[in-house]
Amino acid sequence: MSGMIRRFPPKRTHLVRIGGAYVASAIAGRRQRDLFAGVETYCMFIGYPRSGHSLVGSLLDAHPDMVIAHELDALGFVQNGFRRQQLYALIMNNSGEIAAKGREQTGYSYEIPNQWQGRFRDLKVIGDKRGVTSMARLQRRPQLLDTLQRVVRDPVRFVHVVRNPFDNISTMSKRRDFTPQQAADIYFGLSRTVASVKARVGDGHVIDVRHESVIADPKGALKEMCAFLGVTPSDDYLEDCASIVYASPHRSRHEAPWTPELIADVKRRMEPFAFLEGYGWDD
Repeated sequence: MSGMIRRFPPKRTHLVRIGGAYVASAIAGRRQRDLFAGVETYCMFIGYPRSGHSLVGSLLDAHPDMVIAHELDALGFVQNGFRRQQLYALIMNNSGEIAAKGREQTGYSYEIPNQWQGRFRDLKVIGDKRGVTSMARLQRRPQLLDTLQRVVRDPVRFVHVVRNPFDNISTMSKRRDFTPQQAADIYFGLSRTVASVKARVGDGHVIDVRHESVIADPKGALKEMCAFLGVTPSDDYLEDCASIVYASPHRSRHEAPWTPELIADVKRRMEPFAFLEGYGWDD
């Protein structure tokens, strides 16, 4: 069942947004309930700001059988009592809006030619790319994962995008006006939350996606993600997605004021996390 994603007017303030979205999404959800009956997987992103989430979310949203919202904060709506059909209607609405705006984020265009951003063919996977806000909610209320599963009822799969910590921390520091030490503290707090999510849901429900692997081999990385989420990638989908991926990862570590002591401290703090194995300053 294919079609364009139906959009409804967004609300601006938080309270008006929640209240208005509740009513609008309830109406839209009822209209689209037959479409949502075909959903097989709910996709949630976990991880860190400035890690490559936006790129990966845009690549997945371009698949004809997937709709991935950008920065919707789906977990926040779940926390506020939204039901499955409402949540899915909000995700569809968000994907359509972002596609209509050209999918430009932080100076990059994530618009993929010839593919399905903002529309769908056969909706099998639905989800939201909202990394850091979702992580903050899970840090405070880990039980939200159980609530999410009860609400969506579809199997939940987690996409964990990880980037070399030295580059990730450096970019966080630059973009958020933190010192590298402050950014490192935030980063490893998020790393502990990722480890907690993995322990709670099981490693088989989480895929670790290395940003550097997506850059080096976008087709291979996408094939692996699609298999994990239960959809098949066509050759033209892989080609078009690969065409927008930049040639090499940005090594922002060389643009931040790192000290030998802080480098050593970050190396030490990386050791407990298996998903950071192999990363280092000289990679």
